[in-house]
Amino acid sequence: MTHEIIIAGFGGQGVLSMGKILAYSGLMEGKEVSWMPSYGPEQRGGTANVTVIISNERISSPILNEYDIAIILNQPSMDKFESKVKKGGILIYDDYGIHKPINRDDINVYRINAMDTATELNMSKAFNMIVLGGLLKITPIVSLENVMKGLKKTLPERHYKLLPANEEAIKKGMEIIRKV
Repeated sequence: MTHEIIIAGFGGQGVLSMGKILAYSGLMEGKEVSWMPSYGPEQRGGTANVTVIISNERISSPILNEYDIAIILNQPSMDKFESKVKKGGILIYDDYGIHKPINRDDINVYRINAMDTATELNMSKAFNMIVLGGLLKITPIVSLENVMKGLKKTLPERHYKLLPANEEAIKKGMEIIRKV
């Protein structure tokens, strides 16, 4: 099985690190992985996206024109990537930054109120982990155990104390995602 994923939003939302954690998690499971970030010089606050491919087979190219799954965290990213979700694919969005309705009825659309939840729970730095939890609820591409291993691989050792809070955020994301 191959999952071709785009994660897109503003720099500073944890888009690139979410993709990196997902990629490391795939490696922990012995899968073939591609992680290709894209961002401008204004990384924090500018638009950023990352393409992640996780597959049981060799990956021929990290460059994609269409995606099985799109995780969209702001309106500019929605404008750019909504049309690039494959028919029958999945689009997950946080409605905090989305102002226009989604115009597709040939894909599965899910909303996750990650920003509001992160604010309510005083977990603003774990916003991206809430979103990742939503993805894993919809399609368990990798196990939670391997996500935690991937997270540990990406975090500096001085931040290991944050691992339990991140796991809690992932589980919260699994609870709050809803099909639209």
